Amino acid sequence: MFLEKEELLMLGFKNVGENVKISQKASIYGARNISIGNNVRIDDFSILSAVSGSIILHSHIHIAAYCNLIGSGDIEMHDYSGLSSRTSLYSASDDYSGNFLIGPIMEPNCLSIIKGKISLHRFVTVGTNSTLMPGVTANEGAVLGAYSMATKDLDPWHIYTGVPAKKLKQRERGMLDLVYLMENKWK
Repeated sequence: MFLEKEELLMLGFKNVGENVKISQKASIYGARNISIGNNVRIDDFSILSAVSGSIILHSHIHIAAYCNLIGSGDIEMHDYSGLSSRTSLYSASDDYSGNFLIGPIMEPNCLSIIKGKISLHRFVTVGTNSTLMPGVTANEGAVLGAYSMATKDLDPWHIYTGVPAKKLKQRERGMLDLVYLMENKWK
């Protein structure tokens, strides 16, 4: 079951477009810092947290079940981007060097938090159980394959896999010819 339009508005999003479907089982924190465009679907058990920072979801986006978007360093997903199940976008991370304590219960002066905006440009897809770390930009048409971790930017129209992610091959662009079909449907 998805939230009704009135329920979405009551959550207090910064902006919410048309045809937005968010599961009643999704968890939203800091809705005032979250903007959502048109034709966006967020499935069961996904977490969007923007208590500090922001999350901007443009249009025509699907976020599958069990995804985590932690936006304290800002996250932006552009049109036609999507996340497969169990994907995590961490725009902030503790410093694991051993020189600082780790975790939200520690005093701020004992922590070192690494923040960086995550950007998923048009036609980016992130495969199941994959992770993007702070500061990563997935350029237009990039794909991060299943069970992969991106710690660096992804070049346009390439497929990446592995931990850390490495470029596998060039991606086709045939989908660009199909965009107008969907856009005409949504008019």
